[in-house]
Amino acid sequence: MKLLALWMLVVVAGCTHGVSLEDRPCPCVSGFTCVDQMCVRNASIDDPAILQLEAAAEGSLPREFSVPDPTGTLTTLPPLDRIDFASAFFQDLGTNGRRCVTCHVPTASWSISPPQLRAVFDGTFGGVLGDRLGLGAVFRPVDGANSPTAEVSTLEQRRAAYSMLLNRGVIRVGLPVPAAAEFELVAIDDPYQHASAAELSLFRRPLPTTNLKFLSTVMWDARGVRSGLPIRGDLQEQASEENRIHAQGGDSLPESVISAIVDFELTLVTAQGSDVEGGALDVDGARGGPRAMIEQEFYIGINDIFGDSKTHAPFTPLVFDIYNAWPLTPAEVFRRSVERGQALFNSRTLEIFGVSGINDDAAFGKPEVMIGTCSTCHDAPNAGSHSVVSSFDLGHSDDTRRTPDLPLYTLRNKVTGEMRRTSDPGRALISGKWAHLNRFKVPNLRGLAGRAPYFHNGAAADLAAVVDFYDARFEMLLSPQDKSDLVAFLRSL
Repeated sequence: MKLLALWMLVVVAGCTHGVSLEDRPCPCVSGFTCVDQMCVRNASIDDPAILQLEAAAEGSLPREFSVPDPTGTLTTLPPLDRIDFASAFFQDLGTNGRRCVTCHVPTASWSISPPQLRAVFDGTFGGVLGDRLGLGAVFRPVDGANSPTAEVSTLEQRRAAYSMLLNRGVIRVGLPVPAAAEFELVAIDDPYQHASAAELSLFRRPLPTTNLKFLSTVMWDARGVRSGLPIRGDLQEQASEENRIHAQGGDSLPESVISAIVDFELTLVTAQGSDVEGGALDVDGARGGPRAMIEQEFYIGINDIFGDSKTHAPFTPLVFDIYNAWPLTPAEVFRRSVERGQALFNSRTLEIFGVSGINDDAAFGKPEVMIGTCSTCHDAPNAGSHSVVSSFDLGHSDDTRRTPDLPLYTLRNKVTGEMRRTSDPGRALISGKWAHLNRFKVPNLRGLAGRAPYFHNGAAADLAAVVDFYDARFEMLLSPQDKSDLVAFLRSL
């Protein structure tokens, strides 16, 4: 017992007070590392899905890779033989330990999720300890912290500094007001005391790096978009910029590396594979799960509201048909709910009003009210993205929806003097146009269950909150059963 007590004393007190990791290694025993003047066990992330990833990190994942998510299993199916961890997507190409996978984790529908982030934080002592996949490197002040100047010397300081990442799953994006913008910044209320006209702090969810073949726009604010062209060029620019900014890389990545990253991303398809209530989602004629997505057609302008760009066929709101076969199968409560939810998504009409990008857009005739459905914006067949480059303001950044953990910016139109307050000006910080304030792209809907929270700022904690938002925003008067059916459908995508 005395020897054990002496060994424990060495483990706990083996670090020299006042000496940091950078100054001198601590005399900790094997399996421990010095962190915040304590010897702690080496990185161990207590999350079943991440442990599954780490177990494969020395080689590859199987071609059909499934992990548990809150409502079943999430499945990724690349049209290659396997997911190879030796590919550039999983390599450290910058200077701060980050990799593409750091913010685009296969177990979170190729994004990040607060529960997994908290497990990574605890397992790596807030990003101080290394891990096999570089997941702890998300905790870097450059954009993981609420402010790049936040104090991160101790564990509790790191927990406070990364609170937005831990609670909302958002990364801080720093963008300036464009020099030629039609507006100016006149006031800032930033709880983290960093934002300025030269760098607004914008907290946004990392978008998934899967199902990219169904996109017309990569970034939330349509940055770098090449309208009317396939997104490969956008993705190449993004890969280079993300490594330079978020991974703090120095020189530009070689073209071969950029191409390898983009080639890998464009092979991925991900969808909910099974549900805890409904079981497999691709049986009895249903085409849920990722297999059918490989053959699903997409091109810029497919089923556009103004007519298909290739076939010239008129828009159809019947965007999803993957569960059309289930009404013909024996009665089962969950299947009936999913089928009803799909029908509601496709066909339940709503009055679209006050949406910048529609109600103020000449292409739509600037209607005060337009009758539509969920699929008016989510128009890509069986994917739910928007098939042309567009962005819309549904009010997510309005000052009335701002919470105390988000900055608030007051902007003034240089011509009219009109004032608006927003937590994120969205597309306007790219285009400089007043009309584009608070506009964001329409995201893809497949693999939704694995990547909560939702909306660009993580404001909706779960799919029920998403449905509640739209019900209130468009006065849809959904019944409790309607809401339940829509959630069942969305979580089955």
